[in-house]
Amino acid sequence: MSAMRADARRNYDRLLAEAEAAFRERGTGAPLEEIARSAGVGIGTLYRHFPTRDALLEALLHDRFSTLCEREAELAGADSPRAALIDWLRDFARSSSRYRGLPDSVMATLANEESALHASCHAMREAGARLLARAQEAGEVRADLRPDELLLLAASVSWAAEHQEGDSAERLLTLLIEGIDPR
Repeated sequence: MSAMRADARRNYDRLLAEAEAAFRERGTGAPLEEIARSAGVGIGTLYRHFPTRDALLEALLHDRFSTLCEREAELAGADSPRAALIDWLRDFARSSSRYRGLPDSVMATLANEESALHASCHAMREAGARLLARAQEAGEVRADLRPDELLLLAASVSWAAEHQEGDSAERLLTLLIEGIDPR
């Protein structure tokens, strides 16, 4: 954000902090009115900064999605393209479980080019697609797996882990990884 007044910057930062807490506690569907109230501002102030829920999510998630894109660049030169893809999938699954309901939001956003979150989600999807293509070219991952299927499967692991007791995400991710094996 450029040249924001000090009071506007404080409101912006408080809204992000309250949204972070609300989305962690109640999920990405937490009422925006409650977020504004908790930040000590009116709903109009929230909408001035974030015209949609997706714009608010984009502000919170942009850095995480950028990190996943940067991670792909780091992993692109790995000796084992399959291991690189698996490392990236683990990072994606951890990132997707940051807020309850986030996997649903991400998958819906990928299909909605009008969403403020679409560009970040699309860039992240493309990063995963490049790692998948490299692993497929090396014969280390099944050739018929499409990038959208891989992302949907990984998001499903995060979604399922939200609804399970204990820490089932790692086991579910292991099952997913075994399922993409070319054998």
